[in-house]
Amino acid sequence: MIFLVPFASMGQDLDELLDAETSVGKIYESAAFKATRVINGHSVEQMKAKHLDFRISHRFGELNGGAYEFFGLDQATIHLSLEYGLKDWLMIGVGRSNLLKTYDGFVKLKLLRQTGGSNSVPVFLSYMGSTEIFTTKWTNLERDNLFSSRLTYVHQLLIARKFNNQLSLQLSPTLVHKNLTPTTRDDNDLYALGASGRYKISNRVAINAEYFYAFRSDDASVDYPNALSFGVDIETGGHVFQLMLTNSLAMREGGFIWGQDNHNWDDGGIHFGFNVSRVFSFDKKASSY
Repeated sequence: MIFLVPFASMGQDLDELLDAETSVGKIYESAAFKATRVINGHSVEQMKAKHLDFRISHRFGELNGGAYEFFGLDQATIHLSLEYGLKDWLMIGVGRSNLLKTYDGFVKLKLLRQTGGSNSVPVFLSYMGSTEIFTTKWTNLERDNLFSSRLTYVHQLLIARKFNNQLSLQLSPTLVHKNLTPTTRDDNDLYALGASGRYKISNRVAINAEYFYAFRSDDASVDYPNALSFGVDIETGGHVFQLMLTNSLAMREGGFIWGQDNHNWDDGGIHFGFNVSRVFSFDKKASSY
């Protein structure tokens, strides 16, 4: 369905899509974050029913490549995705990245919504589950290479609170499972905790920060750097531009949380990047411009 719908769609302002709903005795909070991603990781926001998000994510090379690599701009890693709201509480998405020629799909469910007034709920709570499949050719042909060895699974809870009209914070306890690890010393399961925040500067601009700490075994073969990112959100009509500096080249949880493509901030292993989000509405009842 999400591949067949882009015909007579109408752009929507993302703040409008995330407007608060109110009922007697209960006040719903909304728009804790500007988009469905904080920077690399998911936020508690998701598409409303019958709304489609076409998202382009782009990361350049490392800044420490110097002038010869035009400070990373000569290199490019890209991820394209389509994300659709089946229900106001249920969102699905598919995507593809040229990094390891990876395909991914996810589902996100809204479990709780922060409310004030009577029967108040102090936080937003969502669940995100995803599967990633890398499709590059096997380099070790002597091994029994199985299709299942290409798979990575992610389970994540998203717990956020909007403290006022400017500040929102989120915790993201995560489990990443890889069917194939670099060595037998590495556990297939990796637990991590993400912490992220957004500070709204104006109606159209916000700054973000995001960090994921991976709880690696002492016996792990490699201690990859943890993902640390800083960004700016700029919202114009139906577009959200997210500009960021990050030490992670991967743009999905199985990559940037596991960390095999992460680099060190202290030696200039930083990537400039951006996300561009364009939302289309297929809800005839929704207003448009």
